[in-house]
Amino acid sequence: MNRWLNRVAVVTGASSGIGAACCKDLVSKGMIVVGLARREHRLQELKSSLPDDQGARFHGRQCDVSVEQQCDAPTSPMRATRTLCAPYWRKVNDGHVVLINSLAGHIVPMVAGIQFNMYAPSKHAITALTEVLRQEFLNKGTKTKITSISPGVVDTEIFDKNSAELAKTMPMLRAEDVADAVTYCIQTPPNVQIHELTIKPVGERF
Repeated sequence: MNRWLNRVAVVTGASSGIGAACCKDLVSKGMIVVGLARREHRLQELKSSLPDDQGARFHGRQCDVSVEQQCDAPTSPMRATRTLCAPYWRKVNDGHVVLINSLAGHIVPMVAGIQFNMYAPSKHAITALTEVLRQEFLNKGTKTKITSISPGVVDTEIFDKNSAELAKTMPMLRAEDVADAVTYCIQTPPNVQIHELTIKPVGERF
């Protein structure tokens, strides 16, 4: 991870679950992390939970990335993020984009009591997007890598009250397990790209 020291990581969905776990893991390894999420108070709680030296490298920004105006407007958190990170940016083209996908991005599981609705189609889109971006980076002559990480069931806030009870009967990954997978992928040598990584809890049936 030495080559990522003081490099900037932007993490979406940073207020809970996998996003929060990634923020904690990356700042602990010396990266400067900008966490984007809708719930600003949760970002503040995350920063407060970190040791002082790590908290100084974490910068939370309230932002809903599904709202275009919040990403492109002159006063948007994304613009503020660029300003915040500018002193740390260097002229490099060896970044790494990590997309959190799902097993449902490759199959449509049949699980009694759970309706996947648009979840599986949206995750299949991430699978396609990963390859599209890989080709775009290649055509632009960059060395930027891209990885899709597809976990099985993860114990996060995504479950509503009804499905949460059902989920308790299943083997589950922790959010920290997925964060470990992110670190595993980004610390590969410059000539190695993990295009797709699937991780499952032991005992998962699909």
